[in-house]
Amino acid sequence: MIKKIALAVAIIGIIYYSLSDSKPSTSAYLAQLNKFRRDKNQNFRQDENSPLETAQKAQFDSLKYYPGDPTFIPHADVSRNEKPDTTLLQMSDNKSEKYLNWGLVKFNINNAPQQLHLYLKANGRDSTLFIPFTDLTNGHDTYGGGRYLDAPIPKLNETEIQLDFNRAYNPFCAYNSAFSCPVPPAENRLPVAIPVGEKSFHD
Repeated sequence: MIKKIALAVAIIGIIYYSLSDSKPSTSAYLAQLNKFRRDKNQNFRQDENSPLETAQKAQFDSLKYYPGDPTFIPHADVSRNEKPDTTLLQMSDNKSEKYLNWGLVKFNINNAPQQLHLYLKANGRDSTLFIPFTDLTNGHDTYGGGRYLDAPIPKLNETEIQLDFNRAYNPFCAYNSAFSCPVPPAENRLPVAIPVGEKSFHD
């Protein structure tokens, strides 16, 4: 009888371990992320608004990415400025554009506290929060000028946002110098590496 109970417990343990190890939610997330990347590649090849020049499109296969890693979707607490002030973000062509300093997001990476400032275009046309940032991968695996991240604008009573660094992407000027792009401000320089998202386009 004791042997049968022990065997049943062992079987239940194996089933539980296999189910938890399979991580269906993680698999579903990675499948969704890979589809997003395939769609973006197609847009870069075919869309008239692609930053790639015609000659580049003919040779283009895929953007370069780190493998997806759900651990880089940190719990993110957001605070909004009641009266967002207008700030000027420097552009890559040394001009500047007006943005609203919308608020601040706080989160942890590798158990170390981090924060980033959140912006909206001053013309009010943004449907998502704009988060330009740099990290310790810039100039190595990723574009030296930093990367961008978008996040849904939370409702008034919400205190969290989804911050998914797997969707960090390069500015258009990383593909084509004819574009002018916002430069991540000093307050958005992360002192840690974010080894997920889009890599450098050029070797």
